Amino acid sequence: MILEELHPQALRIAALLRARGEKVAVADGATGGLIAATLLTVPGALDFFVGGGVVYSLRARDVLFALPREAYKGMRGATEDYALLQARAIRDNFGADWGLAESGSVGGSTHPSGAPAGRSVAALAGPGGEQTRLLETASDDRIANMAAFTRNALSLLEDALAE
Repeated sequence: MILEELHPQALRIAALLRARGEKVAVADGATGGLIAATLLTVPGALDFFVGGGVVYSLRARDVLFALPREAYKGMRGATEDYALLQARAIRDNFGADWGLAESGSVGGSTHPSGAPAGRSVAALAGPGGEQTRLLETASDDRIANMAAFTRNALSLLEDALAE
């Protein structure tokens, strides 16, 4: 199971955040909540995790980020600028030190912005600056992509915290 596989990484991330006295908020996109779920496998996650949500519709985006529609003007999903905007917004709206967001196209259906299946951008905004990490699996396997996108986002967070 993916949560069991990623639990050791979640423990490392938790230790890094706790040592720094920092917290993270997560905007899961095509990962469907797996990023947050992985972090929540750590007992006492409230020490480092303030919350987040699955951003899978325009309504969810509006509620979680509280940004005017104009803020997204000219942006498309599964791109660096779009994911970074979400990382900043989830961090700010949840009062966290770090905002981690993922925007992607998992496959199995057509992405609204036309992004190819298997494309994901993880974005991180925090005290260490802003970073993105692109992953392209070139696969239409929805479940495998959700797992790969989750691994990519968590690795981005862990790498940034370990710097």
